[in-house]
Amino acid sequence: MPSLTSEELISYKDKGYHISNKPLLSQDKFSNLKLIFERLLAERGPGNLDVIHFDNPELMEFLMDDAVLDLVESIIGPDFGLWSSHFISKEPGTGVRTPWHEDSAYWEGRFDKFTGIVTIWLAIDQSNRENGCMRVIPGSHKKADSDYIDVDIQENLFNSEIAEIDNDKAVYFELEPNQYSLHDSRMIHGAEANTSNSRRCGYTMRYFSQDMIFNTENNENNHKIWHCRGKNIHNNPVEN
Repeated sequence: MPSLTSEELISYKDKGYHISNKPLLSQDKFSNLKLIFERLLAERGPGNLDVIHFDNPELMEFLMDDAVLDLVESIIGPDFGLWSSHFISKEPGTGVRTPWHEDSAYWEGRFDKFTGIVTIWLAIDQSNRENGCMRVIPGSHKKADSDYIDVDIQENLFNSEIAEIDNDKAVYFELEPNQYSLHDSRMIHGAEANTSNSRRCGYTMRYFSQDMIFNTENNENNHKIWHCRGKNIHNNPVEN
């Protein structure tokens, strides 16, 4: 089962990310997940695949897979739940970049803190610099209070971006299908546009420590969260 070694965990805590060249799922499970993605992409298009498990419960098989949960437990401990999932598909020749951002900035007020959220980014397709793979600024999760500036929505996925980024410090997450990366929710990350002839899709699976308190008064769109393992310390409103 995949999990971080003690050395890898120390590195993750320091840098805010981990890149693995190992498969996350069994080959059969990964093939089934890709088939589900291809069906959903054909039905909905690339822009409608966020929190996709809400109305596609067959995805829970993968989100609750023991290999996935073992990996999460090695990072944020034994008491945790499922926060969200999202197929992020960049179609060939898509000239829109993902601006530098912190995921936690878009979830402000949803939890009392953001020290215990980890994202698994599972490559559905090959992900490389040519087709707009994710890139991060190592150690940036330690600050997590960045200033944002407005950017042109015609050229960017969002209309704001973190100011004053040193692009020379960026680490690129180049992955083969079924390989994965991990990153802290406070990590500064982004991606260039996909100007290649190949699609770049990843499945993000996000988990939160039950040491965090979910703010039910700021629950946008009745967002549902699930209990995965251990104790629900603060009685968060989780699905079982």
